[in-house]
Amino acid sequence: MAASMTMPPTGSQRPRHGANGIVVPHPPRWFHRLIAWLFFVLFRLVTSTIRFRWEFKSPLAESPGAGPVIYCVWHNRLALCLALYEQHARKRNQTAGMAVMVSASKDGAFLASILERLGVEPVRGSSSRRGPQALLELTSWAERGHDLAITPDGPRGPRYRVQDGVMSLAQLTGLTIFPASYHINWKIVVKSWDRFQIPLPFAVCSIILGKPLSVPRNASDAEREALRVELETTLKEITRD
Repeated sequence: MAASMTMPPTGSQRPRHGANGIVVPHPPRWFHRLIAWLFFVLFRLVTSTIRFRWEFKSPLAESPGAGPVIYCVWHNRLALCLALYEQHARKRNQTAGMAVMVSASKDGAFLASILERLGVEPVRGSSSRRGPQALLELTSWAERGHDLAITPDGPRGPRYRVQDGVMSLAQLTGLTIFPASYHINWKIVVKSWDRFQIPLPFAVCSIILGKPLSVPRNASDAEREALRVELETTLKEITRD
């Protein structure tokens, strides 16, 4: 069952620039950290009541093996992605941790504070702000043995459209992409561009890990586009709203 609500207005999303012209992410303020702590407590309470069910589309998805990978999840399913990581990937794939790309905006500063509470490294950037810098930072975390996570249709959409950033990241790092999605039966659906889903207590969450794919370091533009379409098709196939 799903309910709908209107997304509250957000603060200014204009980028900040340093003296050298490079976009500087909005840093978390004290109130971001306070609200993030409250969300962290609420997150732990809600996820402790949710029943998780797993479905794997390939043996590799069920047991990723040694070494970091890139997890790819639609933007509207961010709410539970860290709970899924803790329950599945962190147990089966003993890596140093996880680094996640987060918007450089003020809203991103709030999300970064939440991620830090959950023990995740936020990397500030998106396709429109600090994109190249963020990709380099994510590559650095991968070299240190961290799993990576990215929302391929974020931060502004279109919804369920894989952008090229994840393909660039996979090509740079040489890491395998693992597409993931889930269906939750009891939730709030926000009236935002991505129809963001907020899980409610005592819901049942059915998680699907799709067939992984890799982007060769020497892939041509045409090969990258074919793999991008394949990833988008896989994510859509395992997504049920």
